[in-house]
Amino acid sequence: MNFNNALIIAVDFDGTIVEDAYPKIGKPMLFAFETLKKLQEEGHRLILWTYRYGERLDEAVAFCEENGIHFYAVNKSYPEEEYNGEVMSRKIHADIFIDDRNIGGFQGWGEIYHLLVNSEGSPVSTEKRKGFFKFFK
Repeated sequence: MNFNNALIIAVDFDGTIVEDAYPKIGKPMLFAFETLKKLQEEGHRLILWTYRYGERLDEAVAFCEENGIHFYAVNKSYPEEEYNGEVMSRKIHADIFIDDRNIGGFQGWGEIYHLLVNSEGSPVSTEKRKGFFKFFK
């Protein structure tokens, strides 16, 4: 893979990777872990971006690791980012956010992978993405 085309992808947990059963961990969504593994194999950086914190967050991270997914970062833009005791924005830097709360709802992992990869199997470049309103043409 050409790492110049690698994306930073922020992924929600409840309702996206697993069925929403918060505070418990739901069943994995169909093709979630297979798709995430494929994206990682293609060189994309995955960030777990979730409402969970503390023990509940640790459970989610462990569950993903048990299923073969090791995130680049968790609830932050990069692994070295540290909370300095001051007010800190939870907004993170990512090229794409995958979440069940998107307009139109969660599309399913098959559709997500299809949207991220063009017909030749190459990742969609950041220059080609037109945003939300392309769907209304």
